[in-house]
Amino acid sequence: MAVEAIQEWIRDPDNAKTPSRAEIANAVRRTARAVAAEIPGHSVELRVPPFVAVQCVEGPRHTRGTPPNVVEMVPATWLRVATGLTTLEVEWEAGRIDASGTRAFEVGEGLPVIPL
Repeated sequence: MAVEAIQEWIRDPDNAKTPSRAEIANAVRRTARAVAAEIPGHSVELRVPPFVAVQCVEGPRHTRGTPPNVVEMVPATWLRVATGLTTLEVEWEAGRIDASGTRAFEVGEGLPVIPL
């Protein structure tokens, strides 16, 4: 599995060997798409630039521009959240997640994707 291949870095990015860009991208894309499959919909956009943006959470669909509910973070933060090493709320309070909209944190219903 993509996440298992880089789990040491996810757990401790400061002290583990940094995976290749392709390995990080693969883990990010697979976990984000798993969340979109677990809680399908178009109400919230989960963004992990530069690798992926997926829409999830049932509810009203937006058709143009930036959706009203967005959750965005860097890959390392996303992978820690996706593996249950931390939570959306903890990372948001620490300033590592940008979130907007009243439903943004409903992304948490699909987490963790793969517990480490």
